Amino acid sequence: MTTVHGNDVPDVGVQGTLDDLGTPLAEVTFVVVDLETTGGSAADSAITEIGAVKVRGGEPLGEFGTLVDPGGPIPPFITALTGITTAMVTAAPRMDSVLPAFLEFARGAVLVAHNAPFDIGFLKAACAEQGRAWPAFPVVDTVDLARRVLSRDEVPNCKLGTLARFFRTATEPTHRALADARATVEVLHGLIERLGSFGVTSLEEMRGFAKAPTPEQRRKRHLAEGVPSAPGVYLFEDGSGEVLYVGKSGDLRSRVRSYFTGSETRRRVREMVGLAENVRTIPCATGLEAEVRELRLIAEHKPRYNKRSKFPERAIWLKLTAEPFPRLSIVRECRDDGACYLGPVSSRHQAEEARAALHEAVPLRQCTQRLSPRLIAAGRARTCALAELGRCGAPCEGRESAADYAAHADTARAVMRGDVRPVVAAAQVRIDRLAAELRYEEAAAQRDRLHAFVRAAARGQRLAALAALPELVAALPAFDGGWELSVVRYGRLAAAGTVPPHARPRPYVDALIATAETVFPPSGGAPGGVALGAAPSAGATAEEMECVLRWLDRPGVRLVEVRGTWTCPAHGAEGRRERLDRVVSDRAARDRAYGDPASTAHPARARASRRPMR
Repeated sequence: MTTVHGNDVPDVGVQGTLDDLGTPLAEVTFVVVDLETTGGSAADSAITEIGAVKVRGGEPLGEFGTLVDPGGPIPPFITALTGITTAMVTAAPRMDSVLPAFLEFARGAVLVAHNAPFDIGFLKAACAEQGRAWPAFPVVDTVDLARRVLSRDEVPNCKLGTLARFFRTATEPTHRALADARATVEVLHGLIERLGSFGVTSLEEMRGFAKAPTPEQRRKRHLAEGVPSAPGVYLFEDGSGEVLYVGKSGDLRSRVRSYFTGSETRRRVREMVGLAENVRTIPCATGLEAEVRELRLIAEHKPRYNKRSKFPERAIWLKLTAEPFPRLSIVRECRDDGACYLGPVSSRHQAEEARAALHEAVPLRQCTQRLSPRLIAAGRARTCALAELGRCGAPCEGRESAADYAAHADTARAVMRGDVRPVVAAAQVRIDRLAAELRYEEAAAQRDRLHAFVRAAARGQRLAALAALPELVAALPAFDGGWELSVVRYGRLAAAGTVPPHARPRPYVDALIATAETVFPPSGGAPGGVALGAAPSAGATAEEMECVLRWLDRPGVRLVEVRGTWTCPAHGAEGRRERLDRVVSDRAARDRAYGDPASTAHPARARASRRPMR
């Protein structure tokens, strides 16, 4: 049910003109708005709640609050986050009746939101769906303001909860629209007080201040002079030559210049620009070469202002050890030691889940002792309770011979190298049994465990297939009518070049192959994952090979030459991964909702400091 209440005070127009000296902030009517939604994108999600507070001169003028029927069920993770259930919105008004009321409530005011692009994006989408013109409200984003007026020593991030605690707001953000809008009002007032020390007293000054470059950014603009307009890699360096940050771009000149403008609002990056004394650029022939060079330079220099890709040597692997009674171990290095490796895996937790899934299918021992026939014969092997539970054949007690145990190890090795059917079948039996017993949470946990294994296996099998390939030459149509060429050897980008429009490609291909880097086969070379290690003898890191695979998957790519056999296992994990990804999409969305959106390691975290599921 929609509720609108407040004093009958006429709104004050705030749209400034060139003749105005500016609208004093005390005379500006702000409408602070907050939304709750069923997802993170206006393209496939709907609004479930709108909360708004109208204020002027620090005094509240009215509030607007309503639940909204999104036209479908509320996802479970949204209910867990906000407390809004499907039953709560069943009798709520639809957006076609809520939107006109909200637009009338906000008419003539300045809209304020925390991470405004998110909320304004949903409101604009709702207007477009109803065939309404967006009123083009002036918009203020409290995230941008906080990034300008607060230092990292004061707040570690600009999330609403963090700012509410810093300003000691009377209202605590609770993931409900009206409560969060009230908290944002108090945050706005705290930020406006800070703006006074910067001499900002009008609306026009405030909006410009949030997007204006810092003095350090303006002073360092000369660093972008002479940067070419070409794809490549750029390195920010301090006065001593230390690399502070490495990035890539399809247009180096445009990208580097953006660091010295108001469009760059990331506090950490602005801090980096203040320390930089030089920008070094490395032009590249293609976008793929730029992406690969960026990864290699980040791994080499480990710049303090880069967050990802700095430590490829710390990748996590699931290892089937090479010993008389092999066991599964989680390691951070892939060696040429005769063992079988699966991965790399994204985190230790995922590795533990994948190991548990494999243990459910194959009765390998789970103890960590180095077990040998001599130790068993002497009766000095330690025993555990898993044998009594039927989870281990107890070779430590001599109940299972080395030959019988070797059959289990061979099954595990075959699973890790290509045939995942035993793990999938065993997991499906457990999931079906738990679901039949109405133990849905346990069934979901088993599903997630299977998903972790399948994802790890699919990744390892794709990378192993590429790493085992002596040479692959591929071409991608370029925008100008020519071609982008890549030579890949044992998973490593060995050369990149272009073919001009209307030229015969073959001479360029031959020249590129002849001048490509020599890459030796990865040590071990077995398809179980040994070829994917980060050892110096490896052809490429896993992250570089994934860049190459993404490029090869692009529409229009043609294989020019392939030396060797490029295949994936017939019963491998790739075919099952896509289906499982769809099944757990709700879980992934829930993780995004609870994640830190300020981090760019996640696609949903590119939005400014705020939870994306609002």
